[in-house]
Amino acid sequence: MTAETNALMDAAADANAGEPAIPTDLPLRNDLIGEEPYGAPQLDVPVCLNVNENPYAPKADVVESIAQRIREAARSVNRYPDREHEALRQAFCDYLKAESDARLQPAQVWGANGSNEIMLQLFMAFGGPGRTALAPAPTYSMYPEYARDTFTAWQTVPRNDDFTVNVVDTIQAMHELQPAMVVLTSPNNPTGTPLPIEDLKQILEASQSATVAGAQPGTHPIVVVDEAYIEFRDPGTPSATTLVNDYHNLAVSRTMSKAFAFAGSRVGYVAADKGIIDCMRIVRMPYHLSAITQAAALAAFDHTDEQLAEVNHLRQTREQTAQWLTTQTYKGKALQVMPSQSNFILFGGHLAERELIFEQMLERGVLIRVVGPEGWLRVCMGTDEEMAQFRAALTASLRAAEQMTGYTA
Repeated sequence: MTAETNALMDAAADANAGEPAIPTDLPLRNDLIGEEPYGAPQLDVPVCLNVNENPYAPKADVVESIAQRIREAARSVNRYPDREHEALRQAFCDYLKAESDARLQPAQVWGANGSNEIMLQLFMAFGGPGRTALAPAPTYSMYPEYARDTFTAWQTVPRNDDFTVNVVDTIQAMHELQPAMVVLTSPNNPTGTPLPIEDLKQILEASQSATVAGAQPGTHPIVVVDEAYIEFRDPGTPSATTLVNDYHNLAVSRTMSKAFAFAGSRVGYVAADKGIIDCMRIVRMPYHLSAITQAAALAAFDHTDEQLAEVNHLRQTREQTAQWLTTQTYKGKALQVMPSQSNFILFGGHLAERELIFEQMLERGVLIRVVGPEGWLRVCMGTDEEMAQFRAALTASLRAAEQMTGYTA
């Protein structure tokens, strides 16, 4: 049991006191017995830097626009919403053209309740019994859960030591394992590592001759690129969405939760060939995207510049924080800091007592994340005031952990 799990259980103990565990006479699927729900701890602490949110709330005029759009939508909530969310799909296209110079049509984009639902729909459409999904690891910890929930086999190939994708090994695994899906991330969670567009092209080209186990002859795997954090990339870095018109088996997942400061509204979307979109439409739930959600998203797109106003500042915060972390030590060794093009940083490398450091940070009112390979911690970028508290808490926590483990310089 991790420190995060302990902290979450302690925080919920009073509310759940006396509640029984899942009754043993319920026919829970055998493969789900003993599983825990996914989720980062949600604790009432002064500084939460664990779930990669944009820490800057929407401005007053944005809030008013959202409220106005929702008021208008509320007049007809007795009717089902636009099942195909045509206006929102056009807004996605307009945004991708301005943000990434991706020139797409509404039939090539599709929205859902967060990019989590986008990914689940992709697994539902292209995974399933007898199918395999392949990904370079470490990567986002929800992917194997999507696979589990859709009875899709989950296979990984190790990344390089610097957490970049090993393109040769990934292509080899694609040909050997014959997956239906190759899942890539750029930037990668939890490492922040980008996927160079040329590396992606190599994998896409190789996928054209790869086969899919158990599928019809002539079937090739789809390549899914998760770009949840792409707006935080260095300026000038191309997006995978610019390749959608060139590769009919490419799907690029996006979200409004992160850079767009819209996590509470749960809006994600995907850019792909119409054929992939139509496959997803087969498995989507009827009227899956509510009229209220669509209205809120359209209002946010009305204020795109304001919603993204702090992205450049968060990039600067990331670079300043990374530089500062390299000056910190634990047990006489400098902390390692992975280069990141996201709004979070993976740091440490040799923190054998990372859960102890996490607990010490929590005692000082700062919540970060125990995630990724052993020895590493992850922090997302907060406001200037929050990052000052993070720096003070980490310095004190590192020294406290040294003392508690008997280390002397």
